[in-house]
Amino acid sequence: MLKLKCFSCIVCESSNAFFSLSSGSGIRGFTPFRFSVEPVDTLAVRGLPAVLNCSAASDAPVRVEWKKDGTFLNLVADDRKRQLVDGSLLISTVVHSKHNKPDEGVYQCVATIDNLGTISSRTARLTVAGLPRFLRQPEGMSVRIGGTEMLSCEVTEELVPFTRWERDGRPVELDDRVIQLPSGALVISNASRSDAGLYRCTIDGLGPAKTTEEAELHVSADSGVEEKLETLQGQVAVAKVVGESVLLPCVMKGYPVPMIRWTFNDRPIDESHERFAVIGRGSLQIVNLTEEDAGIYVCQTDSGNMTSEIQAELTVHVPPRFLTRPSNTYAQESMDIIFECDVTGSPPPTVKWMKDGDTVIPSDYFRIVKQHNLQVLGLVKSDEGFYQCLAENDAGNVQASAQLIILDLDVALPSAVPSLTDATTDHVASSLAEHSGPTPSAPRDVVASLVSTRFIKLTWRLPAEPHGENITYSVFYSLEGTNRERVENTSGPGEIQVTIQNLVPDTKYTFRVVAANANGPGESSTSLTVATQLEVQVPGPAPNLQVVSVSTASVTLSWERPSTGNGEIQTYKLFYSEKGQDSEQDMDVTGLSYTVTGLKKFTEYSFRVVAYNKHGPGVSTEDVVVRTLSDVPSAPPQNLTLEVLNSTSIMVRWQPPPPGTLNGELTGYKLRYRKGLRRADTIEISTTQLFLLIDGLEKGKVYTVRVSASTVNGTGPTTEWIAAETFENDLDESQVPGVPSSLHVRPLVNRIVVSWTPPENQDILVRGYKIGYGIGSPHAHTVTLDYKQRFYSIDNLDPSSHYVITLKAFNNMGEGIPIYNSATTRPQSAPDPTPMLPPVGVQATVLSQDTVKVSWADNSLAKNQKITDSRYYTIRWKTNIPANTKYKMANTTSLFHTVTALKPNTLYEFSVMVTKSRRSSTWSMTAHGTTFESIPSSAPKDVTVISKEGNPRIININWQPPTEANGKITGYIIYYSTDVNAEVHDWVVEPVVGNRLTHQIQGLTLDTTYYFKIQARNSKGMGPMSDAAQFRTPKGKAPALFRLENHILVIVVIVSVGVFTIIAVVVGAILCTRRSNSHQKKKRAACKSSTGSHKYKSSSKDLKPPDLWIHHERVELKPMDKSPEPNPVMTETPIPRTAQDPAAEPSHQRRGHEGEESVSTLAGRRGVRPKIMMPFDSQPSQPVISAHPIHSLDHLHHHHHHYHLPPRGYLHHQIGLRAPATPSTFSDRPPSAESVRNQPPAPGPPVAPGQPNTTAELQKTEAVIKEEEPPSINPPTAHVRPTHPLKSFAVPAVTVSAHNPPAYETALPSTPLLAQPGLFSKHHLPSVKMASIGTLNRVRAPMAVTVPSAPDQSETSKMLDMVSAGDTSHFL
Repeated sequence: MLKLKCFSCIVCESSNAFFSLSSGSGIRGFTPFRFSVEPVDTLAVRGLPAVLNCSAASDAPVRVEWKKDGTFLNLVADDRKRQLVDGSLLISTVVHSKHNKPDEGVYQCVATIDNLGTISSRTARLTVAGLPRFLRQPEGMSVRIGGTEMLSCEVTEELVPFTRWERDGRPVELDDRVIQLPSGALVISNASRSDAGLYRCTIDGLGPAKTTEEAELHVSADSGVEEKLETLQGQVAVAKVVGESVLLPCVMKGYPVPMIRWTFNDRPIDESHERFAVIGRGSLQIVNLTEEDAGIYVCQTDSGNMTSEIQAELTVHVPPRFLTRPSNTYAQESMDIIFECDVTGSPPPTVKWMKDGDTVIPSDYFRIVKQHNLQVLGLVKSDEGFYQCLAENDAGNVQASAQLIILDLDVALPSAVPSLTDATTDHVASSLAEHSGPTPSAPRDVVASLVSTRFIKLTWRLPAEPHGENITYSVFYSLEGTNRERVENTSGPGEIQVTIQNLVPDTKYTFRVVAANANGPGESSTSLTVATQLEVQVPGPAPNLQVVSVSTASVTLSWERPSTGNGEIQTYKLFYSEKGQDSEQDMDVTGLSYTVTGLKKFTEYSFRVVAYNKHGPGVSTEDVVVRTLSDVPSAPPQNLTLEVLNSTSIMVRWQPPPPGTLNGELTGYKLRYRKGLRRADTIEISTTQLFLLIDGLEKGKVYTVRVSASTVNGTGPTTEWIAAETFENDLDESQVPGVPSSLHVRPLVNRIVVSWTPPENQDILVRGYKIGYGIGSPHAHTVTLDYKQRFYSIDNLDPSSHYVITLKAFNNMGEGIPIYNSATTRPQSAPDPTPMLPPVGVQATVLSQDTVKVSWADNSLAKNQKITDSRYYTIRWKTNIPANTKYKMANTTSLFHTVTALKPNTLYEFSVMVTKSRRSSTWSMTAHGTTFESIPSSAPKDVTVISKEGNPRIININWQPPTEANGKITGYIIYYSTDVNAEVHDWVVEPVVGNRLTHQIQGLTLDTTYYFKIQARNSKGMGPMSDAAQFRTPKGKAPALFRLENHILVIVVIVSVGVFTIIAVVVGAILCTRRSNSHQKKKRAACKSSTGSHKYKSSSKDLKPPDLWIHHERVELKPMDKSPEPNPVMTETPIPRTAQDPAAEPSHQRRGHEGEESVSTLAGRRGVRPKIMMPFDSQPSQPVISAHPIHSLDHLHHHHHHYHLPPRGYLHHQIGLRAPATPSTFSDRPPSAESVRNQPPAPGPPVAPGQPNTTAELQKTEAVIKEEEPPSINPPTAHVRPTHPLKSFAVPAVTVSAHNPPAYETALPSTPLLAQPGLFSKHHLPSVKMASIGTLNRVRAPMAVTVPSAPDQSETSKMLDMVSAGDTSHFL
């Protein structure tokens, strides 16, 4: 145990005088900072609001935050939770379901003053009442007038406050006669006819009320017939907190009406006491509980013909309470301080320390001393802040805080410090006095004159220039390699030596000495590094250890001072253990004798003593065994059974009282029996056996029996009265006995004790029993026993062996059906009296995200640390989040163990103990290690999607971080699609940074169902996706005029088109008849050309090569070389119809309308764009054309891009097809960016046999697709609308000039959706150059389009028909 020198610990308590002192001397005062209101445990209701109160008080501005289950809440992203002005947390609507419980948990309020510190409130658990359901419902009952009845209504504990009863639809009024039990059941005592009716149990206050089925209670007249005593509510165990109330149920039914009496710890309860009341004719109610109310309560019932007892155990918990709180403290660097914290409570509370909201982990400089106090050694400036002591047990938790202020060395400490000695006070005052003048030079020749295992003595010479007299010295020392120094001052002026105590053996320390005169401290000496020695001699065993038993529960020990040892004995440690138990208890003793109390009666204990000096524990004494004095038995015999042998005799059998309750040497048993259930003359018989035959009884009569055990000190408690009825006639032996009703086994090291009960049908005579047993088979050995026997010990068995046992009854007719059981004998072991020391040097080496290697050394082994005996080591580990995590353990026989299956990115603590035979050491000091990060193992949770008010095309998606993030979340990926079964690469992707828990998605299609998934990412990679969240966008509202007069508009359009067509035909016919025959032919050809007919004749003589006419507002044709690739690829991207587009015209109605005018007219009439199928120039390696691809997501966790919707006009460019008579038609157009320039003639395509070559040469052109809206954006992608009802699968490209290509490329791969090499090879098309357009964030210069040679008429017509019909299956 460390002792703190007064001159190295300066603690200043925050009193009023101290504040005035600090303000007057210029020292910064302590800042008042505390919680005026702290959160408390709360029961919330699903769907209703909940408030957790918290308020912090301080003179400085305070910032309040909230933690849930140890993690700070993000209130910005959670629209259901918000912080009130005073710091309280409001949950507007509590959400709770079977698989989603986002609000239930442990909450903590955290208050912070910037640049000063942080304190945390006590924790509060928010519990949400579960779904209303009944575990048990009431049933119809009948009760006589004046009787007692109970109607069941069993619900879970948190639902009891919401439970109430109704009779005939009206609430039941509760009083001392009609009570409701803690389980929810309704007890009606002293029943009257007004109690009859239909009863039902209701759960109200959790939304819609839920009720049970109605149960009818009948009240009958008193018939005077005896009714057997029946227990309606059995034994209970209750735990309550001091100050609460409790109801101990005792509900008995019978006639005559039973009399009930309560006892507490075998003493009658005074029912007249104001805190105790018996209600409901038996149940005990206690209000304002105290700690002394804990114990065993017994309800004794006597109905005249039968008695009964109900036992209830009451445990009273006491919340933690501070006896000593930590105090505000002033100190200076290199000093040592202690924060005191003494708490009490039941169960004993656990204490942890926090600094500025972070848990303090014990180390070489932060130590827990005297059970709960925090010692900080070698203060540094960063130790300044607020320290909190938090105590917690099953009844609650409390906290207290104190502020530490570290003053500069040139600032004088307050003089009124009670912990300083006179010498230290003089030294501090003189060294910090305000004087001007020279200070001493560095002390000379600092050497370690004496080096031991736990202390080092330093000496030095005076400084060369002391500059004065009364020189004092301060020695600063630290562990080698650390910057945290501690200071030790000399005892007086002129002292040139000091001894540094409480060092660690075999450890290097660095020392330096500073001299000080009246002007202040001078220069520091050169650093000196010294290593302490290995551990040396410790005290020997304490001689003449005497142990004497002085009572039934106490033993007195005495011993003498050890004759060997190095140094003064500081303390003794007394170890003792119960014989047969593995664990030892210990206590510190300062004298040479001690009385141990609280022991078990008549029990053997083993005692030993170990002396401690400044080097540590010495050699233990030999174990001394003593037995406490005997007493009367504290428990009755067990398993009392009555076996009716015939019409005049009963065999009574029992077993001894439980182990540890006999309290002495057994002298015998006393058996009492009487005839009938009523009180009658009792006959007493004494015996030393475990059975007794009672004969000479009357036929067909009931007899009751009870037994008690006796020692030399007297007779113990008796068993309950057990009744049996003799037979009217003797037993039958015309058939074999039945199977024994039970078979119990109790294995020991070399034997198994077997006990059983006879067959249930006791009308059949049993002559005896046969036991078979063996390893793996019950037929190896057989034992025949008398019919009176009920237990047997199978001896001479092998340890650690599995035996199968069978038992069957027999009589003269044969053997009955056997009953089977099995047991494994215990392993053989012997006690080892050698004391075990805990392992030392425990280290935790982190290997991976779920693996830590723990290693240690064992001082009880030889120097080579080689294990030669049967010892083994137990490693335990746990994490402090959550705080109530239990330890996990593993055993090993080596000096290291690899712990696996840990949680990633989690701090664990490890400790080790050694076990040899039946003796174990205490746990070693803890080692800590934080596992590495790993990819998230759970998906983001609480994914919700809501529509933005006022804009149905925009949604907000919110979520919470994964439960198992396994590291810091650096980003999220949002996937959404209209097809929940689509492949992952077909979903649209939106990346989000890791500190965001909400995101907005724009441009969605109205009246469409979307599915959303979210994936989290940390530094190690991507986690799993969340479940799909479904959301349907609202429907668009059509104009009122269109809704009301849509049918009228259609009729008007049809009539107008018909009239216009008739007029056009008549005018054309008149004009044609006025021309000459030759002129009429030319006009007739021109008329056909103007109508845009593409119906080719079967003859190919006049066939002209078709020209590809792209809308002049979108296309520019440039000369380029012909591609050498022979296999073109053509891909059709249809323009799908959305909810806003009218239905497209069927394909069979579009046949024959291939001209530009016809297509444009239909497109304008339907409000949609015509389809186009274009051959483009492909990439150099492989001719490929692709629409905007859905890119692969395999590498999304390496590169993230924000995607933006293209303008809507970008998706609706008009594209037409023409076949001009001659290439000279292009020259008629004005020169512009959309013009088509004449090109050198290209070789003509191959023609069918007998068909002349065409005179028109194919033109090589390069198409530059330009966007119409807005004019400043020129996406270099094909103008196609997405085939998916999402906002767009087309990835918008960055605007890039054709002369300035982009200087970057995305690392994401491009996966063409419709890249099909050789797509039109089966149609024998000529060589065509294809274009790959629309890759993610990758822009190419405008790509060339080569006009293909004209195919024959049938193929051309077929291709155009397929384009018009939107059918691409023939091409794919």
